[in-house]
Amino acid sequence: MRVCVIGTGYVGLVTGVCLAYIGHDVICIDNNEEKLKLMKSGQSPIFEPGLSEIMQAAINSGNIQFSSDMAGGVAHGEILFIAVGTPPLPNGESDTRYVEAVARGIGANLNGGYKVIVNKSTVPIGSGDWVRMIVLDGIVERQKSLVAVGGSSAEEKPPEISAHFDVVSNPEFLREGSAVYDTFNPDRIVLGGNSQRAIAMMKELYAPIVERKFAVDQSLPPVPVLVTDLSSAEMIKYAANAFLATKISFINEVANICDRVGADVTQVAKGIGLDSRIGNKFLQAGIGWGGSCFPKDVSALIHTADDYGYEAQLLKAAVSVNERQRLIALEKLQQALKILKGKTVGLLGLTFKPDTDDLRDAPALNLIEQLNRLGAKVKAYDPIISQTGMRHGLSGVLVETDAERLADGCDALVLVTEWQQFSTLDYAKMAKLMNHAVMIDGRNFLDPETMVRAGFQYVGVGR
Repeated sequence: MRVCVIGTGYVGLVTGVCLAYIGHDVICIDNNEEKLKLMKSGQSPIFEPGLSEIMQAAINSGNIQFSSDMAGGVAHGEILFIAVGTPPLPNGESDTRYVEAVARGIGANLNGGYKVIVNKSTVPIGSGDWVRMIVLDGIVERQKSLVAVGGSSAEEKPPEISAHFDVVSNPEFLREGSAVYDTFNPDRIVLGGNSQRAIAMMKELYAPIVERKFAVDQSLPPVPVLVTDLSSAEMIKYAANAFLATKISFINEVANICDRVGADVTQVAKGIGLDSRIGNKFLQAGIGWGGSCFPKDVSALIHTADDYGYEAQLLKAAVSVNERQRLIALEKLQQALKILKGKTVGLLGLTFKPDTDDLRDAPALNLIEQLNRLGAKVKAYDPIISQTGMRHGLSGVLVETDAERLADGCDALVLVTEWQQFSTLDYAKMAKLMNHAVMIDGRNFLDPETMVRAGFQYVGVGR
């Protein structure tokens, strides 16, 4: 099928590349020429395991193009994905101006032929009908401009623009660091819309994935496809992320109680996770959730509830617990070192989760800010950030090139991101390089006995 993906951010690029890899004819549209140049050369502008390899394969097969030509992309695609960012506004509401601009641009370039316009961006509930209205506005504006150019006489009047389209909501459930895997091995595919024709085209688009032709385990039954109305599909995305964020806040609340009563939250999490009604995922206590999705989506759902006269108390509590949890590492540092002024603290990891280069709303940033405020010197080592030289938003921290340089001269280390590489570091050597061998394990990732044998004073969360 012919596909146009507008926006090559995290979701758009992964979606476009994966659809091209499974055999569709894809054009990815973006207005950043520098980024386009990079992608045309076969290089991914984001770090995501496996993405560069399948991107190169899609380019070699001729199934993917990168362009800034919106008109050409709209003309090409039978299915048009809107995949631009919806960052949070200060009040928690989603900023939908980029979605609006794309929808208006689609309307301005529609001319004949049936199109399915897909909301892939995480948009406020009710945006499906809103996008349809904006596309129609774009068509009207184009018609007016043609009339103005064509003159007023009947024989000079340009023909009416013929545009036939339907809007579908197709929320993404990709985890950063596992996005390619998640695309080919999804738990479910959600399609929201009221047009049987549009839904049928979307099912055809995803057929190779539904049939698990690119899955790790191709013997599994087909991927469930849930067809809903537009608003329900939009709500599913928000509700899923809000539930997972709440689950993390819950286990962090339990961890803080464990700290006070002498229980081990890792054992508690295992015990409750064995209950099939609860499950063991997202029960890892630590220093809280961050990134681009959970904070934005939970805030947006709270804002939507407020708009409709309902106070989402549970969601607000989940946010409050998470904000407090980010300071747990700071409290544990103060308990171990007392005064932090003049001390050197090293952070193992900066990104909000492993296997990504994403620093958006990362707990490390809060920790750096508070340590600077208290007069500590802050160093950090992150497998990706240290390698790429990214420094945006990292004022007040010295980024080292390896873990041993990080440990040298430190009074304490804080494990912030559970990169797999951190499980095999030479901690005995690192302990000897430090002024005080203190390890605050902000993710309960390391083995306490191993760390003690290496010479560390080990402090976990809820352990």
